[in-house]
Amino acid sequence: VQLVESGGGLVQPGGSLRLSCATSGIVFRIADTKWYRQGPGKEREEVAFISSIGRTSYADSVKGRFTISRDNTKKTAYLQMNNLKAEDTAVYYCNIPQAGAPDYWGQGTQVTVSS
Repeated sequence: VQLVESGGGLVQPGGSLRLSCATSGIVFRIADTKWYRQGPGKEREEVAFISSIGRTSYADSVKGRFTISRDNTKKTAYLQMNNLKAEDTAVYYCNIPQAGAPDYWGQGTQVTVSS
């Protein structure tokens, strides 16, 4: 199983980025998917969730600014991030939870919001 994140980078406050999580080796269409982030000196936190049937939820800190989505034909999950703030600076990770087994994680992609 591989999860490969991409789309991170440096963006000014108020800007946008779209992260992608390309998966392989897993039946993606039946997998719930999450995005986590870990900022400097902070613990890893869950920011968005999408179920296999498209149900979504968000952390309060990103609600209304971030949108999680999925394309089962491409086996890829996305995180559209708008109106980015300095406090969104973090490494963003894709996660696929596994009941009764270790979760699958990507390697992470750095997002830096700075002027």
